Amino acid sequence: MIIASFNANGIRPRTPIILEWLEKNRPDFLCIQETKVQDPDFPQKPFADAGYHVSFKGQKSYNGVAILFRKPPRDVIVGLDDGEQDEQARFIAIETENNVKVVNTYIPQGQKVDSEKFVYKLDYFRRVLRFFRSRYSPEDSVVWVGDLNVAPKPIDVYDPEKLAGSVCFHPDEHKALNEAMAFGFSDVYRKHKPDLQEFTFWDYRIPNAVKRGLGWRIDHILATTPMAEKSTDAWIDKGPRLLPKPSDHTFIVATFDMGN
Repeated sequence: MIIASFNANGIRPRTPIILEWLEKNRPDFLCIQETKVQDPDFPQKPFADAGYHVSFKGQKSYNGVAILFRKPPRDVIVGLDDGEQDEQARFIAIETENNVKVVNTYIPQGQKVDSEKFVYKLDYFRRVLRFFRSRYSPEDSVVWVGDLNVAPKPIDVYDPEKLAGSVCFHPDEHKALNEAMAFGFSDVYRKHKPDLQEFTFWDYRIPNAVKRGLGWRIDHILATTPMAEKSTDAWIDKGPRLLPKPSDHTFIVATFDMGN
C-alpha cells in the first residue's frame, strides 16, 4: 500500500503536476491539502480519467482537503464533527476496505506567535486529538497525514537556531503535536530516515530556496503501531517542487506491507 501527501497550494493550477506524479507512482491514496476551491468547482474528471475516485471538502480561495483513492472506501468523515462551529475545510478521513483509517488534515499555519490564529492552531491540534480518542483506538490501523505546519526537530528546518521560536518551529507547537502523537502515532518518515535532512516546503519568497536547501519538513505521515510496523519505506520526492509553476510544497510518501 502506498500513501502520499501533498499540499497543492491550489488544486486547479497544480492538476497537471499531480496527474504526472500519479502516473509515475500509482499511490493507493493521495491526500491533498490547500485545494482552494469550492466543491462544485473541484476538478474531478481528470482524476477519474486517471483511475482515481476522490472525496473532498473545500471552500473558496482558502484551505480545502481531498483524498484520492483507487477503490471506494467504506466510510468518509468530513470535518471534526465536534460541535464547535468551524467553516474551515481542514479535515477529511476515510476507512478502507481492509480497515485502515486514513486521516488527512491541513493544520492551520498560525501566522504569528502572538496572534489569535496561533491560538486557533494549538486548539486545532487538541480537537484532532479529541477526534482520535472518540473514534479510534491506538490498536487500530490509523495513518494520519497532511500538512501539519510543524517541523518537529532541529533536523527538520534549515537553520534551527535562527528559526527557533518562530511559527511552525515553536515550543508550544511542538508540545501540541507531541500530545496528539501520544495517542499512539510515530513518524513513519523518521523510522526509515532517522538522520537524513530533507524538506517538504520551501518558501516562494526565498530566492532559489530549493537549490540552497532552505526548507522545512512540515508535511508528515504518522501511523499507529499496527501500521508503523507494516511500513517498509518512506521518502520525499523533491522533483515536483523544481517543475514550472510548482506548489511551495512537495510529495511525501510511505509504503506499507499489508500482506496481500
